[in-house]
Amino acid sequence: MSSIQFQSSNVTTTTKAKLERIGAHSHIRNGLGLNALLEPIPNSTLIGQQKARRAMGIIAQMIKDSPTGGRSVLLAGPPSTGKTALAMALSQEIQKGIQANTSRSGRAIAPSTDGSNNQKTPFTSLSAPQVFSLEMSATEVLTQAIRQSMGVQIEEETEIICGEVVELQMDTTVNATGGGAAGGKYSKTGRLTLCTTEMETVYDLGTKMMEMLRKEKVSAGDVIQIDKGSGKISKLGRSFSRSRDYDAVGSTTNFVQCPEGELQQRKVVQHVVTLHEIDVINSRQQGFLALFAGDTGEIKAEIRNQIDAKVAEWREEGRATLVPGVLFIDEVHMLDMECFSFLNRALEGELAPVCILATNRGMSTIRGTTYKGPHGIPLDLLDRLMIIPTEPYTVDELRQILSLRCTEEEVDMAPEALELLTRIAHETCSLRYAMQMIMTANLRAIKRGKKKGSSTVELQDVQHVYKLFVDVQRSTKFIMEYQNDFLFNEMEDGANGGDAVMAGAAGGDVEKGAKSSGDAMEES
Repeated sequence: MSSIQFQSSNVTTTTKAKLERIGAHSHIRNGLGLNALLEPIPNSTLIGQQKARRAMGIIAQMIKDSPTGGRSVLLAGPPSTGKTALAMALSQEIQKGIQANTSRSGRAIAPSTDGSNNQKTPFTSLSAPQVFSLEMSATEVLTQAIRQSMGVQIEEETEIICGEVVELQMDTTVNATGGGAAGGKYSKTGRLTLCTTEMETVYDLGTKMMEMLRKEKVSAGDVIQIDKGSGKISKLGRSFSRSRDYDAVGSTTNFVQCPEGELQQRKVVQHVVTLHEIDVINSRQQGFLALFAGDTGEIKAEIRNQIDAKVAEWREEGRATLVPGVLFIDEVHMLDMECFSFLNRALEGELAPVCILATNRGMSTIRGTTYKGPHGIPLDLLDRLMIIPTEPYTVDELRQILSLRCTEEEVDMAPEALELLTRIAHETCSLRYAMQMIMTANLRAIKRGKKKGSSTVELQDVQHVYKLFVDVQRSTKFIMEYQNDFLFNEMEDGANGGDAVMAGAAGGDVEKGAKSSGDAMEES
């Protein structure tokens, strides 16, 4: 396997500020928040939906322990009930708990260069409208998503040199190039002395290896590992025999034992790549760069068949194993009949991942047909799905979620303001609307705090932004009242449907003394 190296003569180190963005689900950090008995743990970042979380915990355990792919799950529930949050939590759950399996032949697994031994389980998130593209067909997009969610764990043997640095000598020589010593170039060579508990050896190093040692800041007493195939140097830590060299060391210093046995060892290294990555690399000359650019294009079926045959050959030889990943498709009711038929066939194949679908529709028309079905999905596909329902949040759960979002967005909110925000989320049936009001109320509190010296979000700040930004119910009520003033109005005056919408949109005022929706729109 060829190695790709990027070298530069002038190395410049710059310090950049970390870019942090707060998303709708950035507060979810510890997965599903379940213990070994699939019971919710306290102080979890995922609130509510206990039954759905237990079901997703079983799915996560199935993904970790069972090599079987092609299982499908449907998350069905009203809007703002945490379907996407459950999928995000599942992705974290399967990433944090899976350890790389040792080789079946009993050979040792070499530690990765980043110090982790975790097996990467592929997780692909896709929204159904993304399937319909002008550049690729819908079936091609789904095929790439499926193969991107299917990993192949490849094992290969490599020779490494692992030992403790006893001495590092550096020699600088001048190579005269026509102009004598004044016009020559400096080259650095040296000798590296490594030892284990049983032997010691001296290695002669060239310019590139000395430069890599300098970048890694290797000194006497460090325990290093050198990959003979690629020449990559990894510093594993500081030897325990040098622990008393200094009176105080930093908290990041890692002390390790001096290696035992011989310096040169043969280890088995595991790499997890997806089938889609192999497809792209083999589909064009610059396929490796196309992975970064995202311009993959359509891939011929002949190339995929050749790759599948090669992977099957590696599996028979014991050099590779399949790692079924997770494919999450949100808003699945937006797919048409062609996509549903394709999924029926694709999920029954051998190289199929675990598929998780999400929808917020009830009985609706199946796209591409005139028939209606549950959740807008054909019955033959529903028969292959394990359906997990999500229920609306209670008032206490809404309060916990909003409090967690205030902490995530670093907003100091008064208890009465949080209580009003919880009431707004409960009565408007829109958690997203209440979450968006957190930052807008905070900006208003900051502006008000410049005069009074306090930036805590008070009750009046939430009331103010509630008047400026209307929710769906008040917006619908406003449209019904002034429908004749809008262009292309299709609703007849006095129609029963209009009265029904008016009755559904009309609701009690959340705040005391709030103005009507028409006045609020005029104020904004």
